This record gives sequence, structure tokens and C-alpha cells, in this order.
Amino acid sequence: MVDFLKKLEKNFADYIFDPSVDIKDRSFMVFSAAVLVSLFLAVPAGIIMHEPLSATLSTLAGAIFFTIFVLAAIRLKKINQAKIIVSIILIFIFLPAMFFTNGGAQGGAPIWLLLGTIYIAMIMDGRFKVVMLITNTIVTTLTWIAGYYHPEFVTEYSRGDNYFDTYAGIFIVGGVVFVLFSFQNRLSKKDQEHKNLLRLFEQTATSLANAIDAKDEYTRGHSTRVAEYSKKIAEQAGKSPSECEDIYYVALLHDVGKIGISEAIINKDGKLTDEEYEEMKKHPVVGNQILSGITEYPYLSIGAHYHHERYDGKGYPDRLKGEDIPEIARIISVADAYDAMTSKRSYRKSIPQVMVREEIVKGSGTQFDPKFAKIMQHLIDMDTEYKMREKGESKEFEGRMDLVCKKFRDDTSDGIILTPEIRTVRFKCSSVDTRKECRPGAIIFDSLDGRYHDTPKEMKELNYFEYAEIRVDGNYTCSGARKIQVDTIVGSAGRGTAGDSTDYELSIVKKNDHVQINVSDGSKTLRFIIALPDSSRYAYLSLTGENCHISDVSISKKDGEVSEDYIPRIAELISYIDGPEGDIPSVQIDGYRTAHTEGIPVKEGMEISFHTKSLPTARLVWHCAYLVLYWSADKKPTGKPYMEYALIRLDGEFWDAENVASNKMSAHKLYNFEGWESWKKANMEGFDCTVSFKRDGNKITATTENLGISIKNVTTILEEKDEVYLTITGDQCVITNIRIKR
Repeated sequence: MVDFLKKLEKNFADYIFDPSVDIKDRSFMVFSAAVLVSLFLAVPAGIIMHEPLSATLSTLAGAIFFTIFVLAAIRLKKINQAKIIVSIILIFIFLPAMFFTNGGAQGGAPIWLLLGTIYIAMIMDGRFKVVMLITNTIVTTLTWIAGYYHPEFVTEYSRGDNYFDTYAGIFIVGGVVFVLFSFQNRLSKKDQEHKNLLRLFEQTATSLANAIDAKDEYTRGHSTRVAEYSKKIAEQAGKSPSECEDIYYVALLHDVGKIGISEAIINKDGKLTDEEYEEMKKHPVVGNQILSGITEYPYLSIGAHYHHERYDGKGYPDRLKGEDIPEIARIISVADAYDAMTSKRSYRKSIPQVMVREEIVKGSGTQFDPKFAKIMQHLIDMDTEYKMREKGESKEFEGRMDLVCKKFRDDTSDGIILTPEIRTVRFKCSSVDTRKECRPGAIIFDSLDGRYHDTPKEMKELNYFEYAEIRVDGNYTCSGARKIQVDTIVGSAGRGTAGDSTDYELSIVKKNDHVQINVSDGSKTLRFIIALPDSSRYAYLSLTGENCHISDVSISKKDGEVSEDYIPRIAELISYIDGPEGDIPSVQIDGYRTAHTEGIPVKEGMEISFHTKSLPTARLVWHCAYLVLYWSADKKPTGKPYMEYALIRLDGEFWDAENVASNKMSAHKLYNFEGWESWKKANMEGFDCTVSFKRDGNKITATTENLGISIKNVTTILEEKDEVYLTITGDQCVITNIRIKR
């Protein structure tokens, strides 16, 4: 028994001083332990003072119930829910019951009422804490009033000068308060020690990672970025905060083995010879040897050792396959490959994010774990402003904040994306040669990497397409745009002055197929309206100029999209809907889920057919039609409240709905699948698609077969819904001739 109690005490101490556990959860455990001890002490105290049997039994029953409840909450990992339930039981049931069955205002019960306030103040958080404190005050006040005006409700067992119950209440509640405050004091010291150690570990790990990256001028920051991406993947995979932190540091040191590789090999321009590549392949083993000696953090060596293993077993150093590869390494493998592709190397420029995504799609199930590859694809889809990339080339406004342009396009900034949210770009501009006029301007274009290009090879590879060139004096050149209109909103258009610098402000926005750029120098404002070839194209703005020194650039964004009529239309809307009308209106989707069909109720045995065709700007695998299962109060795909159950793409990808449904997707390439290039070509030409649905209560099965890909998705909705709706959407495609057969 003694050994059991010692073991229990050790486990309890390990838990409450574990910094990876939320401090409120640990406080809850200390409070629970203190209250349990107090309740069990109250039982003999009640017997000694001859309290009514009902009071003693109610206290004992409460102690037993509370013990079982807390143990169950720990076992089921429902501590947050337990805290809420305990606070409600304390305020509305336990404390009022203690008041009326333990002597009321004349006994020790008023002291017990303090437990509610102490518990809520130390355990709860946010608005719920405030609400419960107010509720506790109200309930306590009403309890006192009821006890004062209706003493017949109170079981009084203090007689004469016997105030044992009061002393017992003071002693027990005081003990609870003492334990809690002692715990908080000790915990603050422990947490500070842990923070100091963690800070030291973080600084050491970061310094080591920087030292590794410094060996190669083309990989600086690589380790930190891989750590950040790995953490993001882990978060999306549902890992706990402590697990995500562990994965961050494992990823931060994944390349530590490169310390043992010759700098001549690491910094070699161009591809490695077979012998050099074999030498480079040793760095996972070296990394494992270095990190395996850190016994306090045994998991650190996992990432270094296994991050070059492949899911199909063709990796190195141990040729592990599938789930034999540690999960941490499978996460890091995707993040490492993503950063390698989106970063500049000695033998190539960074690969555009959309092309990287396609490579990850192709590597899913071969190079990468499909689960984590899919999460990486989702992160790319959500990264609409391309923030997940190598930062800080000189032309990107992350490093030096200036451009020097003797001639127009001598120097250009990285592209600033134009979106339906207004962006404001501010900069100073002065003359390079004070004898000449300073003429800042901008290039409006589209490219896969969001950068200006002027060599035929890069323009072709990166789908560079230029719309226009504008200047702050009102002049412009229209290249790929349909039309440009310039208006003077304030002042009169003039030419840039020589000499002192001028402050400029650009307000830029894109809505559908129109771009608006307002250019102001403080005395005049010009409005450029540019009609793009169609709505499906991206648009970027790159600053440049003639005889200009552009400096102090800053960019800010205003939340919220502009209205449909914000930009005056100067050209008709281009529509690619040319097929027959079906049972519901056809739809053109210019970008990722920018439009959708009306909602269609999903019925047992329903079959829906439609014609889908990619837009001329489509160039990627996922530029195709998507099926979305959802529910909303008004039946519309844009309704509120809105719950999305499944997103199924015709290329065989899908995305799980969080907390509202589970999906089991089965996608197979059939004998007639001719590869992704043929798939994209067939989408450009257009094809007919038929999707069948079966519904059994909250389970919906969707099946279809197109262009050599067979898809079956089973969606199980967690909450029973009478109505579930389907909408067809996609990315850069047209949906026509929609027919519904029920």
C-alpha cells in the first residue's frame, strides 16, 4: 500500500510539473486533489460533531462521485469539459447543498462557498470565467437570502458554543487555498527554469542549424523554413502543441549531418558526380551519430536519420518503406522537398509554387506519405499570397528596400499580387541623375512565380504574360490587356520632378477581369483601369522606373473584398459558357472556387451529369471540376451557417471536413489512364461526366469514372441531417449542361 501511494504521488507530481501540459489543466488536477482530500476529511469531522447522518452521507457520496468523475476525465482526456461541468456542479448543486445541510450561516458552510470563487478564478479562462464568477456571486447571494428568511430549510447541528464545524471549514478551505497558492508559486519557479532551459536549447539548436546552412550560400534559412513547414503539417494532422514543438526542433536539426560533408561538394555548382552524390548521401548517418548522443531528447536523431527515406522504399540510408519510416521523418520529408523546390539553388532558380504542388501530387504514395503530401497540398492552396517561400532576395521587399533604375526595367521589384482586397504601396522616389526627370512606374503581368521576366526561355517556362506598363505621369503601354483607361481624380497630371524625393502612394485592386491602380504623389491622383483578357488570370504589379531611386517601400492590405461594381467596367465580361443549358444554370469558375452551381439536394439513387471544360488559362492538374457536399440554412453554397462535409475533385483528390464528417476516398488509375499531361489535355478539350449518389441516412456514397480515374468517396456525416446539398465548383473551368436524374 505504501509503495502504491508513493507511485501515485510520483505520477501526480510528474503530471502537475510537466510543462507540456496546459497550466490550467494542472491547476485543475491540484484543485481536484485538494478538494477530494478536504471532502474525505469532512466526513470524520461531521461524525465527531454529530452532524445528521444525511449530511455525512451526502458529503461522502459527493467525495466518491467527484473522485470517479475526475479519474474518468483524465482517462478519456476530457479535462476541459470536466472543468466546465465541475464549475456548474459546484455553483448550482454542491455549494448550495453544503450551505443548507451543514448549518447555513451559523455553521461552517459560508466558508465552503468560497471554493466556487477560488476554483473559477484559478482554473477557468476567458469569457466563461467572467460569466461563471458573476453567476457564482448571484447564486451565493440567493443562497444566503434563502437561508436567512427561511431557516427551516437549513439543517443546523451546531449546538451551544460548539463551533467545530466552523473551525473545520476554516481549516479545510484554508488548506485548499494554501495548497493552490503553494502550487502556483512552485509552478512559476519551475516554469521559469523550464523556459530558461528551453530558451538555451532553442538558441543552441538555432545556432547549430544556422551554422549548417551557412556552409551553403544557397540554403541559408533552409532548416528554419523546414521546421516551420513541418510544424504546420503536424498542426493540420491534429498533433498536440507539445508534439508540434518537438517536430519543429527535430526538423530544425534534420540536416545536421552536413557538418561532416566537404564544403567543396556542398557548394559545387551544377549536379554532383556519382561519387560526390554517394558522399552526400552519408549525411543522414552522420546526423544520427551526432544527435543520438543527446539522451534527454532521443527523438532529435529521427529526423536527421530518416528524412531521405521514400514512401516506396527507394530512399536512403536504410531503404525503409511506408509506415516503417518514423512519422516525424515522413512529415519532414515533405517539408524538406517543398522548401528545396521553392528555394533558389546554384544550378536553377526557385520553382513556382503551383509547379511544386504538382510535383507533390505526382510524388504522393511514391516519394511521400499520401497523408502528409495531401496536407502540404492543402497548405499550398491556402497560401494564396505565397508566403511559404525563401525570403529576401535583394529585389524582394524583405531585404533592402530600394531599386535603382537608370532606364525603365533596369531594376524591378518582385511582383505584388493584385486581389479583391485593396493593397496600398507607399515609397519614396528621387532622381539618380538630378539633371533628368524622375519617372517611376510599374509593370502589370502574370507569371507562375509572380516575378517579372524578360528572357524568352524564362517567359516560356514560367508562362509570363504582360498586360501593361504604366507611369505616374499618366503615360502607359498596353500589351496584353484588352483596354486601358486613365482618369485624373485630383489635380492635373504632370511629370516627375528632379532633385528632392517625392512620396508616392499606389492603391491597387483586382476584381474579376478588371484592375484598378490609383497613383498619388500628394498633389494629384491618377486612376488607371485595365481590362484583362479574362477573369481567370492572376495579376502582379512590379515597381520600376526611369532615372529613379525607389526607396522606403511599404505594403499594407485592407481587410474585406471590394464590391462587384467598385471598378468601373471599361470592357465587356468574357464568358466561356457556350454549351447547352441544363436543369440548372451553367457556371464559369475563374479561380479556386470563385463560383459554384446552385445547391442540389442529395437523394438516394440520384445521378447528376454535366459537361466540364478547362479555361484557356488552365495549366495544372487540379484545374478541373470539384464536387462539394454541404449544408446551409438557406440551401445556398454561400449560406450561413454553413457546414462543408466533403470536397471531391475529379483528379482524385479530396479534403476532409473537420469535426463535422469523415471521408473515405478510393481513387484508382485504370488501364486507360494515359498520364497527367493527357488528363490536362482532355480537360482543355472538355468531356462529359456522370456522378452517382447513394444515401443511407447520414452516409453518402459518390462514384464516378472519368479519363481513366475511378473515384469512390464515402462521406459519413457526424450529425444527422435531413437535407444535404451538392454544388459543383472547381478551378478555372466551365460547367454546362447540368442534368439531374432522381
